[in-house]
Amino acid sequence: MILGHIGARKGSKGVPGKNFRPIAGKPLIDWSLDQLFANPRIDAVVVSTDDERIYDHALAKGALDIGLRPAHLATDAAPKWGVWQHALEAGQAALGKPVTTFVDLDCTSPLRLPGDLDGALDLFAQDKPDMVMSVCEARKNPYFNLVEADETGALHVSKPLPGGVWSRQSAPKVWEHAASTYVLSADYLRRAKTIYEGRVIPFEMPPERCLDIDTPFDFRLVEMLMNDRLTEEN
Repeated sequence: MILGHIGARKGSKGVPGKNFRPIAGKPLIDWSLDQLFANPRIDAVVVSTDDERIYDHALAKGALDIGLRPAHLATDAAPKWGVWQHALEAGQAALGKPVTTFVDLDCTSPLRLPGDLDGALDLFAQDKPDMVMSVCEARKNPYFNLVEADETGALHVSKPLPGGVWSRQSAPKVWEHAASTYVLSADYLRRAKTIYEGRVIPFEMPPERCLDIDTPFDFRLVEMLMNDRLTEEN
């Protein structure tokens, strides 16, 4: 039993009301929500939100009725992990049967393609980790061009290696945690307290599909890219 999840908190300091704000022809949340509903491997979908408008919208589209998100999970400081744990248990109670796999799509990262979700599900089924997490290759590398100051104020590369690293291509590969797509074992979600306690493996996505909306500029940029994609598809 695979449970799909979207988290959509009401408040947003950077872009007020962003999760339900129209973008490229429909509410932002629907670009991720529709991918869950369209994927035949997702057995049921829940939306965790403290926004009654978003919640009613999700129910009308076919999401399970799990109630509004508790107040202690609807603050700026509420951890994603706790929101997931609550959504898992509430979704399982609504289903009346055990959930084995939990899938989260971040609604502020709407540029993923349906194939990205399938790729993450395939990797999870093949490697059987505790969790698959979307990443993209980092633009800056701590072995090469990320620096920090020592106690004297002098700069040094953040992660020095013997002999030094003198080109980006020869530096060890590092990724950015891309808040887009997650697939994890329900048992792992129940027992762990944080994301990285178990075996978490990367699912690499192109950086242009991992853009996350945090600011008005992000919103304009993502909308431009989405409209360009829709124009190409048509």
